[in-house]
Amino acid sequence: MKLVSTLAMAAVMTIGAVTSANAQGQSSDGVPGPDEDPYIWLEEARSDEALAWVTAENERTLGELEEDPRFETLKAEALAIFDSEDRIPFVSFRPDGLYNFWQDKENPKGLLRRTSVESYQSENPEWETVLDVDALAAAEGKEWVYKGSTCLPPKMEMCMIALSDGGEDATIMREFNMTTKEFVEGGFELSEKSQGGVQWLDEDTLFVGRDFGEGTLTDSEYPFTTRVWKRGTDIADANELYRGEASDVWAGANLVRDASGEIHATTAFRGVSFHESEYYWLNPAFDWVKLDIPKKASPYGIVDGHMLFSTDVDWEVDGQTFPADSLIAVDLEEFKVDPNAATKTLVWAPGERQTKRGGAITAGALYVGLLDNVIGKVLKFNFEDGAWVSEEVALPDNATVGIAASSNESEQIMFTVTDFLNPTTLYYTDGSGAPQPLKTSPARFDPTGMEVEQFSATSADGTKIPYFIVKPSGMELNGETAVLMTGYGGFQIPRLPAYLGSTGKMWLERGGAYVLANLRGGGEFGPGWHQTAIRENKQRTWDDFIAVGQDLVDRGFTAPEHLGIQGGSQGGLLVGTAFTQRPDLFGAAIVQIPLFDMLRYHVIGRGASWIGEYGDPRIPEQRAWIEGYSPYQMIKEGVDYPTPFLWASTADDRTHPAHARKGAARLKEQGHPYYYFEDMTGGHSGGVDNEQRAKLQALQYIYLMQQLMDE
Repeated sequence: MKLVSTLAMAAVMTIGAVTSANAQGQSSDGVPGPDEDPYIWLEEARSDEALAWVTAENERTLGELEEDPRFETLKAEALAIFDSEDRIPFVSFRPDGLYNFWQDKENPKGLLRRTSVESYQSENPEWETVLDVDALAAAEGKEWVYKGSTCLPPKMEMCMIALSDGGEDATIMREFNMTTKEFVEGGFELSEKSQGGVQWLDEDTLFVGRDFGEGTLTDSEYPFTTRVWKRGTDIADANELYRGEASDVWAGANLVRDASGEIHATTAFRGVSFHESEYYWLNPAFDWVKLDIPKKASPYGIVDGHMLFSTDVDWEVDGQTFPADSLIAVDLEEFKVDPNAATKTLVWAPGERQTKRGGAITAGALYVGLLDNVIGKVLKFNFEDGAWVSEEVALPDNATVGIAASSNESEQIMFTVTDFLNPTTLYYTDGSGAPQPLKTSPARFDPTGMEVEQFSATSADGTKIPYFIVKPSGMELNGETAVLMTGYGGFQIPRLPAYLGSTGKMWLERGGAYVLANLRGGGEFGPGWHQTAIRENKQRTWDDFIAVGQDLVDRGFTAPEHLGIQGGSQGGLLVGTAFTQRPDLFGAAIVQIPLFDMLRYHVIGRGASWIGEYGDPRIPEQRAWIEGYSPYQMIKEGVDYPTPFLWASTADDRTHPAHARKGAARLKEQGHPYYYFEDMTGGHSGGVDNEQRAKLQALQYIYLMQQLMDE
């Protein structure tokens, strides 16, 4: 999706190195120290002692799971899907063509390549390689992972390429010319890895938000300053444009551009918590003026001469209340004169069980994705005759619909349509008619005899929690079907029906069923669905997940010994809370790249930035919320837990491998069986190449089969 991307703060868990804490005993703020936690040493990602522990754990787990005679078959099935060259090559629009990043067996690190719109519409597009990441990595002796590019509008010729050594979120950046297909000799280069980004003011000037050394990172280890860097000068000498505060989660300055690339304003933000920000506007007198908007509202983009805002809470202004999740517009010229005095008008407000889900701006229209009771739709907006008008884009019903790509220079736009059993189809229109199918991904499994149904479970407080189950048609309700259940329930991120691909091939075809739970804390039904299950109410998310599991058992879909659960990151915390709170309800638990030790999460990885979601364990009242569910502290001797499989990545500088490591160490200390595996490369997303991704998938499905299917 493409809005004014420089206005959007990354609503993801990101950045940098590990922060160590309290070297002696328990700190004065009540955070456990070495006297109470003997495994703090595992928080050092690459210490010799920690890596020796990882190596021993990996050898044990691989020795057991890779010996299963089904392992090589499963790995081959996954690799065939990941390496397949007939999958849809998703693209982005640029003035010189359509760009795609492609990985396969021959190019495991990937190719940045381009083609024309006309060629892309053919069955076999002709691709021109722009950057070969495998060749670059080989030449420089690095494990480079491509992390995207930031280019100068409107030509998009001069770009800053972001590269990560081994897959962590922190990157280096180098200037690259898309026409010559070469890095610019003597060009802009940020050679020290850091989280943060850049924006092009003009061909000789960048806005840079990075780690500039002491006094430039927040307590959450994010940049909070922005500098203006002129070509040919040292970044250390660049003038500081904006500075937030060390107590912010993050902060920085942004350029506000319309679809043509014209700059209309310079703004800044302070992320005062993960979910709350203050915004500022640089007026003609070069003073920063605070925007009078709610802390849970933010700029959304420029459309038809209007500045748009989105709000996650009710916004009362000038005697009018704009409901949460609505879009609000102000005339752009009024905004530039006085942003706080500009008249605000409603563009769109959600109906019952509706919420926005992404959007894009073409040369002349705004497209907004919606969820309507977890079903996808897209609306097209224009400002005509003094009023905002909208129409629904003609796309298939009862599916998950997304905006895949859009052009700044024309009305060209692409959409994706998918569901659990039907491969993704890419739709395209040049704006002259309804979108038409352009490409369809081949089927990766046989869906014959499978069906999808939606049910709801009753959570502990009486709230109805919807879930989908993908199962054999006419399945007997005898409790004997192996079921894999997953969810997320955090950060206002929705989990939606999507083609199951490798899960269908490796799990459904072997007789298993799959369940996706739509939990509070996520974004399936808008900001209220999220805000009702954060901080002191976070237990509601765990209750919702447990309620769905219990409902599956009560309906006879499965039994505890055949019910497995899986989740990653916040979802890993979800799985950790579920199997420690209701060990009797589950037969297997895959805990991926998790949060796990919630009493020290704020000093591990980027944990301090998520206090807005979970609370602050340094504050006694808030520590009480967290202590009641933190999986690491909940593991007790003598409890019959399902044998969990925890896995992490050494290069994960987001949630950090310490969480999974410490969980495994605590399980071992208390005498519980478990599996642990750590991908030595990859980062928060797992394996950096398809071979490693396939191995990870095979390990997990072997584990599930052994725990849930085998006698």
